[in-house]
Amino acid sequence: MAIVYGGDYNPEQWPRETWAEDMRLMREAGVNRVSVGIFSWALFEPEEGRYEFAWFDEVLDLLAANGIEACLATPTASPPPWFAATYPEAVMVDADGRQLTHGSRQGFDPSSDVYIAKALQIAEKIAERYADHPAVGLWHLHNEYGCHNTRSYTKAATAKFRTWLRDRYGDLDGLNAAWGTAFWSQAYSSWDQVYAPLPTPTIPNPGHVVDWKRFSSWQLVQNYRAEAAVIRKYSDKPMTTNFMTGSHPEIDLWEFSGAVDIVSTDHYLAGEDPQAHVNLGFAADYARSLGAGKPWILMEHSTSAVNWQGRNRAKAPREMLRNSLAHFARGADAIMFFQWRASKQGAEKWHSGMVPHAGTDSKIWREVCELGATLKSLAEVEGSRVQAETAILWDFPNAWAQEHEARPTNEFTAQGIFDAYYAALWRAGITADVAEPEGDLSKYKFVVVPAVYLLSRKGAENLRQFVNGGGTVLVTPYSGIADETDTVYLGGYPGAFRDVVGVRSEEFYPLIGGRVELASGGHGTIWSEAAEPAGAEVRDTYADGTPAWLVNRFGAGTAHYLTTFPDPDTLDRIVAAAAVDAGVAAVAEAPVGVEVVRRAHDDGRSWLFCINHTDADATVKAAGVLIDVPAGEVVVHREHA
Repeated sequence: MAIVYGGDYNPEQWPRETWAEDMRLMREAGVNRVSVGIFSWALFEPEEGRYEFAWFDEVLDLLAANGIEACLATPTASPPPWFAATYPEAVMVDADGRQLTHGSRQGFDPSSDVYIAKALQIAEKIAERYADHPAVGLWHLHNEYGCHNTRSYTKAATAKFRTWLRDRYGDLDGLNAAWGTAFWSQAYSSWDQVYAPLPTPTIPNPGHVVDWKRFSSWQLVQNYRAEAAVIRKYSDKPMTTNFMTGSHPEIDLWEFSGAVDIVSTDHYLAGEDPQAHVNLGFAADYARSLGAGKPWILMEHSTSAVNWQGRNRAKAPREMLRNSLAHFARGADAIMFFQWRASKQGAEKWHSGMVPHAGTDSKIWREVCELGATLKSLAEVEGSRVQAETAILWDFPNAWAQEHEARPTNEFTAQGIFDAYYAALWRAGITADVAEPEGDLSKYKFVVVPAVYLLSRKGAENLRQFVNGGGTVLVTPYSGIADETDTVYLGGYPGAFRDVVGVRSEEFYPLIGGRVELASGGHGTIWSEAAEPAGAEVRDTYADGTPAWLVNRFGAGTAHYLTTFPDPDTLDRIVAAAAVDAGVAAVAEAPVGVEVVRRAHDDGRSWLFCINHTDADATVKAAGVLIDVPAGEVVVHREHA
């Protein structure tokens, strides 16, 4: 048993004499896996149809000789210069209709049959040559699908979009009904009239736009599946690709997660955010949830600064250790970085690495070695799981629909509201899974519904059955407003589940440059509604007596409904009350800023990870045990042998 530890390894950036030193330093740090070949297409195939693999044979042989496993990538995220020069039509077109060129990475159109053919060709060459190499333990397909080219507006994409729409709606009558094309004389009489949604004179059709985003996500999943089918002809080893669960809502990861053998993700802190570790918690919880609770791979994070933010702050001493162990606490069984050596050239030369520009006489290297030793000492935790009784809903089409410019207010986003409610759960010490509205909610006691504006009829019924069966929900404003085609539920808001929350609102009153005071002493922001109880009990009101927080008993369960977005202190109080109704509690008593998460094996062994994100020493109380956690440190407490 061993926790996986390592990072992206790019030996092609360095002279051969460095490779032997890399092996020695990897052993010193406790590295036991590296990802290789991710950006090597131009070296594998320097000219179309001419392949050079001898240098890579040497790399894999070195890894095998040193007991280091290779996570072998297909290099299809970054085609070589010859690809764009030979096939310019296979390079993406952006949302403004501009034809892009080679010069960075992701220089391709995901819908291009030429790109797909060339990608499958290089993937097959690699699989054929290396499937049985003793260093290869698993496959890393592509890299960060859609990171810079999720939506490409080419003729090829338009053609495949039309086919996708036919499959979804059957015929033009179905399409016209779903998109509401009776409005503004938009009814289609031929499939040839349907295009990718390039700029128009004014507001585009919302149904058209959200379906384009659905299609673009779907196309990337098909690209992954095509590569996986090629690899599977030669290898039965597991396959994955690195998602971006904390910051990249352009791809429907609920759909994508069904294609991978094991979930892996990348996560990078927002350096200027003092609470960035909360987003880290979400990214980790989401990765775990995508894999149905199974251990997952942290494929990339940073030892220190990144290169792509406005201000690329170096991490403080011990911060990298806290970040790594927070991912581990929330279910990762592999802790990896981008990258092994910090590059000395190129677009990412200011991105930190496990071996920094300063070399081994550095804070980063000392912490890299300490982390390797710590993970080795925690080997018995491998395979254990995090159990959550709470879920918070996240849905990609809902987020995409809320990107449309025609909406009641532009002062919030679906992601922003989700983050606020996830942060409230984090502050309460409540570990939460991330769930999709149509997913299985039966194992949860408490479900948070944060601005799930676009809610399918199936999703609405799923929540209705959850509450009716005894569950507790906390529903925010702008939830349950429209169905999966972005068609408004009529009869008053929230139309999808007015009976569940026991409330009816006729109109929305977004706040204009201010806030609304609450009778309890707190205040609401951004939003208000003229809500009327329809069976619900009023818990709090605006100063004028209009309901702000209502609670309804529905079947055997309870629904909390808010008509504004409360300030953080008020939200914490509401979350605590809803959690009590649900019978959910934190795993331990801890000061604010101290994260506590439990991992447990089926045999009863369990560990509390106590992570102090503050600059003061703290004490955690768990089951009568006091655990001292020094400022900025992590303490792992073994609860049961």
